[in-house]
Amino acid sequence: MSIFDHIRPYHDSEVNKALQQASRHPMFKVLLQFTFPNASMSEIQEILSQCHSIHDFQTKVIYKSVQNLLAKSSEGFSTAGFDTLLPNKPYFYISNHRDIVLDTSLINVGLIDNGLITTASAIGDNLVQKEFLMALSKLNRNFLVLRNQSPRELLKSSKLLSEYMQFLLSEGRSVWMAQREGRTKDGNDLTQQGVLKMVTMARGKTPLLQYIKELDIVPIAISYEYDPTDILKVPEIVAKQENVPYIKTNNEDFNSILKGALGFKKRIHIEAAPLDASIYDQIEKEAQSDNEKLKRLASEIDKSIHRHYKLWPSNYIAYDLYHNTTEYASYYDEKELRHFERRLERRVNKENQLEIDSFLLMYANPVINTSKL
Repeated sequence: MSIFDHIRPYHDSEVNKALQQASRHPMFKVLLQFTFPNASMSEIQEILSQCHSIHDFQTKVIYKSVQNLLAKSSEGFSTAGFDTLLPNKPYFYISNHRDIVLDTSLINVGLIDNGLITTASAIGDNLVQKEFLMALSKLNRNFLVLRNQSPRELLKSSKLLSEYMQFLLSEGRSVWMAQREGRTKDGNDLTQQGVLKMVTMARGKTPLLQYIKELDIVPIAISYEYDPTDILKVPEIVAKQENVPYIKTNNEDFNSILKGALGFKKRIHIEAAPLDASIYDQIEKEAQSDNEKLKRLASEIDKSIHRHYKLWPSNYIAYDLYHNTTEYASYYDEKELRHFERRLERRVNKENQLEIDSFLLMYANPVINTSKL
């Protein structure tokens, strides 16, 4: 028994049996019928019978699921930067995080399209409490980040998680983690220093920056023109602004998964941007303590994500509306402005200025961050 068994995805040898069991679940059947709308269940079962690895499942099923999803809920998906990466080489991808499931699915589409190694991806165990979601996540090479633990348990599980990611990379498997715990709700994408500290817990006596450099970190910027879960994020943002506890409703995460997948996103862009090796030398020269080095590294990852974030008309419109200006009016037209204003009117309480501001900043913050570069 491996020490990673309670957090790891399925081994390839387990995939076919797990698929046969999962395919009996009503929600899994819905996914399969969405993926193969013109196929009978017997034809779908034949496709599943040919899946004997996670790679098989990702390329024969999930890849097609995402393509169908994009066709129905977006006006285009583009990528950049992946062509600068080397095939057959594992990387440690760190990205901003807006959608629970779709972010990593789209990254893997970009990797598959460019002949690169797909990722093993971190996911909070609180998001896969339903049997269907747990099976799907393990079939899609997700590994679990354990939540709601005591400080002592958290330290122990964080070290194990770090060791597992080190193991994956040593086995030639790329890894993905979000730059922070949970999704960015306010559009202000910032890397948590604690995430980087956790990643390095398995380094032993290896110097901090040497270990990090060997991870081959590649920041990725994920940009949705419209976030279908924007209104679902507003209550938590408002609660934070009002300094009151926010308590999730039953099935809130599951509803966010469905809304994020099926809701209209307009255009989507993902861009990979490997860190220049000279950054590590610069940090080594200028930072003394490990904490300062991690802080500087987090800042460099943020700069990369902000620099390569695709800004859409929705971002510029939100900035102008929030600041009551026309500074970026040349980046959108009247039709786009009216569409965004209608979206705002339908989704927030126009009598609640805090809700309005929170909604606008969700889209405006990427412009603000980019302007600081």
